[in-house]
Amino acid sequence: MSGIVSVRRIDHASFVVGDLEASRRFYGKVLGMQEVARPAFSFGGAWFQAGDTLVHLIEEHAESTPVGSGPAVRSTRCDHLAFLVDDAKAAANALRDAGASLLDDVKQRPDGAWQVFVQDPDGHAIELCSGP
Repeated sequence: MSGIVSVRRIDHASFVVGDLEASRRFYGKVLGMQEVARPAFSFGGAWFQAGDTLVHLIEEHAESTPVGSGPAVRSTRCDHLAFLVDDAKAAANALRDAGASLLDDVKQRPDGAWQVFVQDPDGHAIELCSGP
């Protein structure tokens, strides 16, 4: 079945951030994404490559939306972006060792896959998942 529009893939995800350098460290050093060139916008930010998907960080400014406050309730059943990793259990241990704020411990889904949720410096929920 085809729709009115034919979406091919996710191109990018954007997050408004309050502390660009803290977010740079989180996405680059903690999650291991590669920072890539960003066009010369009139506002601060950074772009990171995550496989085929770009992550755009937008530094909060007068014309942006406010920095996200994260889930209102500490739950993994929230709006989030998920990234595939080799081993979610190992990722959870590494994140915990790095002092990252996990929303919950690593869990196995009913389909056998593993998942862990972490919050970035601005409270955005990020899922890291791996196959069974």
